Amino acid sequence: MNASHKRTSSETASEPVLVASGLRKTYRMGRVPVQVLKDASIEVRSGEWVAILGASGSGKSTLLHLLGGLDRPDRDGGMIRFEGRRVSEFGGAALNTYRNRSVGFVFQFYHLLPELSVLENAMLPCLVPNRWISATLPLLAALIGGGVGAVVGSTFGVDILPTADAPTPSKIALLALTCGVLGAAIGVVLFQIGQVLAERTRLRHGPQAATSRSTLEEFGLGHRLRHRPSQLSGGERQRTAIARALASEPGILMADEPTGNLDATTGREILDLLKKRHDDGLTIVMVTHDATVAEYADRVVRLEDGRVVETTA
Repeated sequence: MNASHKRTSSETASEPVLVASGLRKTYRMGRVPVQVLKDASIEVRSGEWVAILGASGSGKSTLLHLLGGLDRPDRDGGMIRFEGRRVSEFGGAALNTYRNRSVGFVFQFYHLLPELSVLENAMLPCLVPNRWISATLPLLAALIGGGVGAVVGSTFGVDILPTADAPTPSKIALLALTCGVLGAAIGVVLFQIGQVLAERTRLRHGPQAATSRSTLEEFGLGHRLRHRPSQLSGGERQRTAIARALASEPGILMADEPTGNLDATTGREILDLLKKRHDDGLTIVMVTHDATVAEYADRVVRLEDGRVVETTA
């Protein structure tokens, strides 16, 4: 594979957007600790394409997972900064936002959901619900429905009591409680139905759908929008996965062996596609074991036995 023009150091001389220093990561194989990363350090500048090159087992995928927030270093095992902020200090919500909005992931195995169409798969990062809304609105719907039901029960409960029964306060209270519970249940059900209908509308006609549709058409998948992953070739699946990674317009694309499961011709097509996006300003961090694939990058970081041993432009 031959990459054409690669950016020079002056063309990529911007501030580092992602900095990692002294990263250490240890896993356990039963009772035996296995240190995968040993004081690995790397920095990535905005608009740069960095390839992390290494043999299988060198720790390159582990390094990518740490950079992307999918895993954490050992305690006191180094530091990662994104746009000046320490990733290790992100809370749950901030970490989720980082992984879903700031970073896009592409893997060797496409990880598409088989029950969703190509368009739906590509839109997945945009469909992650707001946690506050998901937790609060059903409760609000239940409270409103319950309140309305209680008012209706206490106001009109006398009219539905048998004429032989005296409308005592306890009976009216019981009716109000019953109507309140029913009202709350109806409120939640109606909210959920409305949420599903709104999501379907957004899926088909919202701005995210337009963006994902445009990306898929750019990638030559405009005729595949309604197809399932099982109906696609390997290259088409990977293009769908890349479109998904770009759906939330992340600042950095992290690609773990993006051509590792493809033939040479299809692999070149995927790399050319990434190069086009890189030429438009996308920052890319790519893991590969193939030196010819690494030639597409502006800079190559070589990893051996968990250590960065060489960096070449």
